[in-house]
Amino acid sequence: MKKTDVDYTDRAVDRAGRKSNLSMFMVMLGFTFFSASMWVGQQLAAGLDWWGFVWALLLGGLILAAYTGSLGFIGAESGLSLDMLARRSFGTKGSYLPSAMISFTQIGWFGVGLAMFAIPVAKELMGLDVTPDHMPWQGYLLVAIAGVLMTASAYYGIKSLTIISYIAVPAVAILGTVAMILAVKRGDMGLVEQFAQGTKDLGIIAGAGLVVGSFVSGGTATPNFTRFAKNARVGLWTTVIAFFIGNSLMFLFGAVSSIYVGGNDIFEVMLNLNLFYLAVLVLGLNIWTTNDNALYSGGLGLSNIFGFSKKTMVIISGIIGTLAAVWLYWNFCGWLNVLNCTLPPVGIILILHYFMNRKAYADGTVPEKTVNWWAVAGVVIGAVVANLVKWGFPAINGMVVAAICFLIGQKVQK
Repeated sequence: MKKTDVDYTDRAVDRAGRKSNLSMFMVMLGFTFFSASMWVGQQLAAGLDWWGFVWALLLGGLILAAYTGSLGFIGAESGLSLDMLARRSFGTKGSYLPSAMISFTQIGWFGVGLAMFAIPVAKELMGLDVTPDHMPWQGYLLVAIAGVLMTASAYYGIKSLTIISYIAVPAVAILGTVAMILAVKRGDMGLVEQFAQGTKDLGIIAGAGLVVGSFVSGGTATPNFTRFAKNARVGLWTTVIAFFIGNSLMFLFGAVSSIYVGGNDIFEVMLNLNLFYLAVLVLGLNIWTTNDNALYSGGLGLSNIFGFSKKTMVIISGIIGTLAAVWLYWNFCGWLNVLNCTLPPVGIILILHYFMNRKAYADGTVPEKTVNWWAVAGVVIGAVVANLVKWGFPAINGMVVAAICFLIGQKVQK
């Protein structure tokens, strides 16, 4: 591999490629600024009172932090991407399964994100009539422009992702928080009282399940970014703190907008406060920080499968996501949520294999297999259980089953 590959597509990140602690924190915080999490915030506000909302955030956040923090630690200590870790735990050919899964879901969410920006802007800025059956050409133009810009930032890799995060993270956090506070002040009731309105039929456990499900699939790609951290400890704390802060802000933005304005996005709160251009800015930057990370992960995954450069696969992924964006938005969100349950089994197998073979990873002596069928079976069975068993947390159900299958395989192989 040439030294010009600043994204270390098929090798560990060396000391020269490591980033500052602040840069890593900004990248990880931007990664968690996920607009779809606001939809979950709306569901939480509809079903829980204030304290139920807080406890659901804490419980779900702890589970997410444990999962993503472990992957963040592994990525930083090994310097390896998700796909390179999968080559060691699933086998060189077996790694195509997790790579395909992460690429498919992340390209899908990239497309949905483009439409999440273009559709509300087309409605509010251009006064266009947008329905599931009709999208005016101006709306498609907005999708195309956003697709080109976000694909470009993913194309230039971790350096570009860092720059976007430095711009977007403070802007979204400050402007969104100010808008949220102004919305509460304009309301007839305080936050706690407003949360108490309506039918509260969601339990804390179910609410925590929504919190976990909101970002557990994207969180599986954590090693793609933390491998640039100075050391494992930095990879761990930047991931855990970023997920707590970023996710909590997104849920709050969604919850407050729904109970005070009736929408599901801070964009609608800012429109209601007559902050139109700031609303467009916040919406665009918020989606951008997640979309370029998603496309970056998708490019790495496809590069592992097809052998082309990450940059080439990012361009192809960006074209696919952009062309399919509107259709994905109206037709595929439900399927993407189903697919969210398929990725945690991948993550738990990466975690188990790493800590069971930590010294071999450090020495570069992990035995290379073509396919680890026990790991593949763990993911397939775990994904089925996660989607079919409704008790408890779907993501955790899938991880437990995948872990058991994988560990049995390890014993059998020995």
